[in-house]
Amino acid sequence: MATSEVRGVARRTCSVCGRIHYVDPKVAVGVAVFRDDALLLVRRTMEPARGLWALPGGFLDAGEHPTAAAARETLEESGVTVTVGAVLDVFVNPPEEGGVVFLLYAADWLAGEPTPGDDTDAAGFFRRTELPPLAFASTAAAVARWPASTQG
Repeated sequence: MATSEVRGVARRTCSVCGRIHYVDPKVAVGVAVFRDDALLLVRRTMEPARGLWALPGGFLDAGEHPTAAAARETLEESGVTVTVGAVLDVFVNPPEEGGVVFLLYAADWLAGEPTPGDDTDAAGFFRRTELPPLAFASTAAAVARWPASTQG
């Protein structure tokens, strides 16, 4: 393999047959869940951003609907069951940060109290004045879109 310019983009190509290796982005999903004017966050045990707090989320499995993945990841990472709503935003991480496309959904809390789970060592609902150190632009976006009142 060698790196060559293909239509203006540096790509890995086979020096024998010329086949181009395209690096396709992974798709990840996450949710912004508010309850009693507090936002659900989980503390990461994996890189990137190990030890920082983020929205519950993770990678989409092949053939899985993004809203089903968002609900599954929320339950796996926080022990909380949610109903996933509308897309709030789409984030595209640069290649040096994994090149992930992240779909941020709004979600409503249905059941369960936050408990750490898959890839997390802590989970909880945090009020605006109690936010821990945050990871990722998507988490900051959820905080910026915090509704005026999230009683429920």
